[in-house]
Amino acid sequence: MIKTIALFVVAAVFAPGPVAVKPEMSGSLSSMDAMMYRNLVPPAPWAPQDAADSLYRAARDALNKGDNSRAAELFNQVVQKYPSSTYAGESLYYYAFSLYRVGGADKLKTARQALARLSTNYPSVAKRGDATTLRTRVCGELARQGDEGCAAEVNSTVSAIARADRDAERADREAEKADRAADKADREGDKADRSEQARRSGRSTSGCPNGNDDDDERVAALNALLQMDADRALPILTQVLARRDPCSAALRSKAVFLVSQKHNEKTADLLMSIARNDPDAEVREQAVFWLGQVPDEKAVDLLEQILRTAKDEDLQNKAIFALSQHRSPRGSAILRDFAVRDGTSEDLRGQAIFWIGQRNSADNNDFLRNLYTKLNSEELKDKVLFSLSQRKNQGNEKWLMDIALNNSENIELRKKALFWAGQSGAGLPEIISLYSRINDREMKDQVIFVLSQRHSPAAIDKLIDIAKTDKDPDLRKKAIFWLGQSRDPRVQQFLLDIINK
Repeated sequence: MIKTIALFVVAAVFAPGPVAVKPEMSGSLSSMDAMMYRNLVPPAPWAPQDAADSLYRAARDALNKGDNSRAAELFNQVVQKYPSSTYAGESLYYYAFSLYRVGGADKLKTARQALARLSTNYPSVAKRGDATTLRTRVCGELARQGDEGCAAEVNSTVSAIARADRDAERADREAEKADRAADKADREGDKADRSEQARRSGRSTSGCPNGNDDDDERVAALNALLQMDADRALPILTQVLARRDPCSAALRSKAVFLVSQKHNEKTADLLMSIARNDPDAEVREQAVFWLGQVPDEKAVDLLEQILRTAKDEDLQNKAIFALSQHRSPRGSAILRDFAVRDGTSEDLRGQAIFWIGQRNSADNNDFLRNLYTKLNSEELKDKVLFSLSQRKNQGNEKWLMDIALNNSENIELRKKALFWAGQSGAGLPEIISLYSRINDREMKDQVIFVLSQRHSPAAIDKLIDIAKTDKDPDLRKKAIFWLGQSRDPRVQQFLLDIINK
């Protein structure tokens, strides 16, 4: 059997790469929201017989690789050489997009001119929402750099947004009247078509006045104005956020992000108001999330209140993250208090423990070690082990090794403590010596695995020693298997020696 295993691992030695073995990570990082384009990647080539096909492919490849200048050059060549090509309209759009990514006043002005040509020469492409959004962002950047024409265009767009919001409010009121009239008609036995009632009131078939407010152009215009003139943009954003109709939820969510990027004395109050009062759960969660970026103690007060009293775990989870990101020392203190609270959600306590471990402080380090001794939940203890393993060079390696040696601990926790000790830089001599100090077979197996992850001559020497001399044949097999993942030339000879016995 040993020879069979050796033959198997010899094959692995000459395979393209080692076996990748990773433990399941505890917790996951939340990703931050970003205002991005829908079409970051050009459409895949669709016309292989088109004369511009190969040039379009090269341009698309350059853009996907981040070579924006080369992409702009190639997309422009498609338009110049093959203006009647099926690729020409898309190429002109991505020519402007590539120039926008390059940046600089000259490139931005050229991008604006290209988008104007797009509207004239390829109207079907220009009518897409992302083309209009790109023009708004190009113009917004030029306005920020002092272009008066673009500044006027952005101001005009934002003024139109304000008018549209007022019109939407009026449409909402008219829609409510129409609903009441239709309900009355139903009660009287009139079976009039509801869709006709909605049409007459100016509502779309989706039930939203003027369609859905998830409008990238409007968001781009607000963002551009916010960079130029916060005093003018914030009142309009406040007006958007004051709406309560379901159709504006997407726009309100984006407006929350824009508000969070401009820190002034009104930001915290506005976000707190949204977190408390907006009818849409996702919008409230976004407001809580961004409160963590606002340097105001009032934000910490609200986040603490949400964490302690909210019934929605998703909202509480956002509050935990926001507190972990806030610069106030109170954020860590609130998370520590929550982590020790029995009777609350273990998932939420686990998230609090995770984020406590991400903030580098001696107080948090001591707190987590002490918390471990008080916990009854193996899942939460596991979270503590992981969090402490992230704080290197603070004595946690030795603490983890002590847990691994503690026979009164759960065997699975001991194995995890040993793994994280190895990952966090515990001394290799201590891990090697541990093998002879323990009698538990599962722990010896874990030592073998941890040694296999160190990729050092000393670790290889110990694995070869185990494979040669250990009395337990199963442990010898495990050592041989993991040796097979090494590229050390001594391993190849060792395996051949086993086979040739």
